[in-house]
Amino acid sequence: MTLADGRTKSTILIVDDESVIRGLCARVLNGFDIFEAGGGEEALTIFEREHPDVVLADIMMPNMSGLELLRAIKAQAPNQIVVLMTGFAEKEIILQALKSGADEFISKPINLLQLRTAIDSVLEKKKLKEELLDLKHSDHLKAEFLGLVSHKLKTPTTAIYLFIQNLASGAVVPEGEAYHDILDQILDESRHLDNLIKDLLSFSEIILHQDGPKIEPTDVHQLLAEVTAPFRERCRHKEIDFEVHLPATLWERSLDSRRIHVVVWALLDNALKFTAQGGRVRLSVTDGTELVIEVADNGVGIDSEELTKITEKFYQVDPQHTGQVRGFGLGLYYARRFVRVHGGRLSFTSTPGQGTTVKVALP
Repeated sequence: MTLADGRTKSTILIVDDESVIRGLCARVLNGFDIFEAGGGEEALTIFEREHPDVVLADIMMPNMSGLELLRAIKAQAPNQIVVLMTGFAEKEIILQALKSGADEFISKPINLLQLRTAIDSVLEKKKLKEELLDLKHSDHLKAEFLGLVSHKLKTPTTAIYLFIQNLASGAVVPEGEAYHDILDQILDESRHLDNLIKDLLSFSEIILHQDGPKIEPTDVHQLLAEVTAPFRERCRHKEIDFEVHLPATLWERSLDSRRIHVVVWALLDNALKFTAQGGRVRLSVTDGTELVIEVADNGVGIDSEELTKITEKFYQVDPQHTGQVRGFGLGLYYARRFVRVHGGRLSFTSTPGQGTTVKVALP
């Protein structure tokens, strides 16, 4: 649940076979979103559906004990916060719970102040742990990205340097066929370098400024027009037929326009990259209960094994096995993340040698 000031309420799943205890805990924790379960099996179902911030569970329950529930939850989500309630102070039980990853204990009969304090404490620890993990992840991502950038920029700059060196040395006769071939290659590598720099600036902004989504009324028609404009020139240069099919009227939608711009751009960029000269790329939109954006091409296609990997960070399909695929392998990774931020779906269908279709469905 989101509060008026933009903060999100923490969610707590209370698990106890006694409804009186569940009700008492819920009243004490009245500032949180509460889910209740009368046993371990029901708790697991709610946990898988709701992903609560904290699970507060009694140890002594029929059918599935709190310890068994703890182990089942930690097997699915090792970082999940689980607080156990127990009326027993047996060292063996507490030791088993600690070994299984329990984060805190509450003694029965429940001390209401202790309960509230314990929940606030584990939530603060969870927040600090997540911030630390985010910092480590961010540092690792930046290091990977810088290494990839240096590798990707080296190829076109080296090629341009060698071409110009040949021209400057007089090894190629001006105005001859070889001379014009070299100029065409310099122009092609310069375009590639220009696209890489644009990608670099775009992804640098995303990586360095991963702020929350800014959902606001968006003119979808204008957004798509802005995304497609630079692709028309790229398609003309590559002699690819670029079709855009939009409804006569497009509803205004509440979107993060910057993120959806990245999504559509990434889909078009990949379609163009893997479609040969003379091929076709099509962008079509249907607008109803969902806004569906579809990008289809008749390019090289992707085999089923690689389809499961293409949204992984830095992964790139390399149908010719050259090791020189253009781009940074981040477009589809961020496309998937940004679609999920909107509660949408990103799906792929592809046949090797026939092409690929990607659909974005936004609720």
